[in-house]
Amino acid sequence: MNRTASGRYVSPHEVTAAWSAGPSDRTVRVALDAMGGDHAPDEVVKGALRAAGERLEVVLVGDEARVGRLLPPDARHIELVHAPDVVSFHDEPVAAARKKTDSSLVVGMKLVREGRADAFVSAGNTGAVVAASLLYVHRIRGVQRPAICSIMPAVPSPLAMLDIGANAECRPEHLRQFAVMGQAFAREVMGIAEPQVGLLSIGEEESKGTANVIEAHRLMAADPRLHFYGNVEGRDVMRRAVDVVVTDGFTGNVTLKTIEGTAKAVLMAVRNAVDANPVTKIGGLLLRSELYRIRDALDPEEYGGAFLVGMQAPVIIAHGSSGARGIANAVRQGARGVASDLLPTIARELGAETVSPPATIL
Repeated sequence: MNRTASGRYVSPHEVTAAWSAGPSDRTVRVALDAMGGDHAPDEVVKGALRAAGERLEVVLVGDEARVGRLLPPDARHIELVHAPDVVSFHDEPVAAARKKTDSSLVVGMKLVREGRADAFVSAGNTGAVVAASLLYVHRIRGVQRPAICSIMPAVPSPLAMLDIGANAECRPEHLRQFAVMGQAFAREVMGIAEPQVGLLSIGEEESKGTANVIEAHRLMAADPRLHFYGNVEGRDVMRRAVDVVVTDGFTGNVTLKTIEGTAKAVLMAVRNAVDANPVTKIGGLLLRSELYRIRDALDPEEYGGAFLVGMQAPVIIAHGSSGARGIANAVRQGARGVASDLLPTIARELGAETVSPPATIL
């Protein structure tokens, strides 16, 4: 399984710069949940101000009094839409999406549905974002279940992983569709020319795994649209055996958080080792630029937010603890979702397939 990445990941900054310099004169409008996240609304507003520009307008959705006082009087390319209510992390997702119609999350989704915004971004309650997306934005025709697709740190460059939390349990055909959508995401959003897809399992052999995983392997291997590599194990994720890793939402969420926790622990161990004595501090100074590069590569804020792929408009779920940098990158990812061919590609690939009932939400 030793192979190099099939393409170089393009960061949100590079994507925005290239898109802004392109020939199109289209302005993208991204609705941003100003009240979602651990550090809302302060860090969310700061992130909006960082991201907004000539061809990227940000529509802040939240309490007018609280959000308005954080905006400078000369703020450009920013609009504020009042939403007096908030969906908290403790709210039951489906009930909140249905009943809290004056919340910043639901009002923002409605802006997308009505065509007043092209994409939606929130660092709030993940389950409520998924539920509200299904209610107000709707799935692309043929998509059985949407999946949360995250850009994850790996060596030598990031990879895509889905699902990481929208569907706790998945049937084999759902996993096959995730593979098709993940492959499109890696190509259209991450800039990987010919992404390869792997199925997360407990062994490389096609006979390893649960009954659902074994059947999903068979379906993926038989799908001519997929560049299917085969099974990959947990140890293969960080060393980037493939460009796209497919799994169910329960396993994906556990894997993502395990990797995030491990990355933080390793960085803390390195920091403690550098500070151990005068000699190691000198070594740390010599390696400072490289250590900073590794730190940034492992920082989830570098990648903005996770896409809820399969919806009729880009929906981005940012990390709950996102600061201004993470929010800004999530907004840029939303703009990238609008400007790219991701949605048309998914619609073209899956449009003729049978639609199942809505997803079960974590």
